[in-house]
Amino acid sequence: MLANKASLAKYFTNRPSSAHRPLTDRDDQVNRTKSKVRARVETIFRVMKRQFGFIKVRYKGLGKNAHHLFVSCALVNIVMAKKKKLRQSRQHL
Repeated sequence: MLANKASLAKYFTNRPSSAHRPLTDRDDQVNRTKSKVRARVETIFRVMKRQFGFIKVRYKGLGKNAHHLFVSCALVNIVMAKKKKLRQSRQHL
């Protein structure tokens, strides 16, 4: 049962190149796509950790920690939307 699920797993890390096996154009394109997704996701986590201090679990109990996480995610969404809106308004000037 577990082997069947493992065979369906997808490989989400970039393929490395070496001196003996350079990357093909297809591998390079796939790596670039994965890196773009990773950069967008890691930016959100950076905002959550640095601006809102979500580095360690602070409260006892799953409910309180879940609430803190949900509030942090909501605040990150507001900050990211604000940045996007400011970028759009600068482009229209």
